[in-house]
Amino acid sequence: MTYPKKLKLKKCAVLLCTAILLCGMAFSSSGCSALPGKEDLTYNDTLFDTVIRVQILDPVEQDVLDGCKALCRHYDMLFSKTNENSDIYKINNAAGAAVEVSEDTVSLIKKGLYYCDLSNGIFDITIGAASNLWDFKAESPEVPAAEATAAAVSHINYRNVLIENNTVCLTDPVAALDLGAVSKGYIADRIKDYLKDSGVRHAVIDLGGNILTLGTKTDGSDYNIGIQRPFDKTGTPITSVKIADKSVVTTGVYQRYFEADGVAYHHILDPKTGRPCDNDLDSVSIITDSSLTADALSTVCYLMGLEKGMSLVDQLENVDAVFITKDGKLHYSKNFMK
Repeated sequence: MTYPKKLKLKKCAVLLCTAILLCGMAFSSSGCSALPGKEDLTYNDTLFDTVIRVQILDPVEQDVLDGCKALCRHYDMLFSKTNENSDIYKINNAAGAAVEVSEDTVSLIKKGLYYCDLSNGIFDITIGAASNLWDFKAESPEVPAAEATAAAVSHINYRNVLIENNTVCLTDPVAALDLGAVSKGYIADRIKDYLKDSGVRHAVIDLGGNILTLGTKTDGSDYNIGIQRPFDKTGTPITSVKIADKSVVTTGVYQRYFEADGVAYHHILDPKTGRPCDNDLDSVSIITDSSLTADALSTVCYLMGLEKGMSLVDQLENVDAVFITKDGKLHYSKNFMK
């Protein structure tokens, strides 16, 4: 397994997820289809708590798409918090004992810990102690009691994750991993690796709006990826970016939220409070080569807020960002798409 490369400092100086392909969700308009006379292959499914879509634009055999399906379903099981056969479930329910896990799980957790360190704990993959208290999919979601979230916070500390070879343990038996901010990005990167190894040169991977492209469109042009206007139920983009062989991932407060007593509660939890992060942002979109990097940084930067988040992006090599503040204004990273 090849780990995604660590971020490098620039030499001169760092509803669903909202990236929408403007060539259409069917990816069938001019430049988005397969070669003339050939049908493109599309795999649709509901996994990772979202709707996913993988479209291969090259003429390939059906077994390539079947392999993609098997890979996605494997990762859905492996990283699930609720499937008793998953590595994450076993770690979270081991009462502090070491659990032998797959190489993929070790790799994912290590990358998660990297971003915990990068953010000095502003982002924390042991947020599970708090996120388990919030059910945003319930028919009538409820706000957890303040006492419960306060108690959960005492068990949020990524330094309690111990990895030795292929074993993982939580030194705090009450702690719980929640890798939702990095797992879809990791999976998208693995799907891309699989497709490349299978000879695919043009494809679009969409894991609930977590967009990763393999190459360009078949005509050699870039994809035009829209970034949704926050809270717009129609999915209308507020801006767009052109990419090829890159990923666009958005973290936003409007993707999963509910209202109670006139207050909106979203899913991006602050590890210091166990409650929705309260800052000046509605969303953060990250554009870079690795989908895992984009996935993780979109959450990290949201939790940091506009000033600190933008400062981080401006220090990173090959990372671009669009921040949308609550007043509807767009803020672009210093060297945006140069």
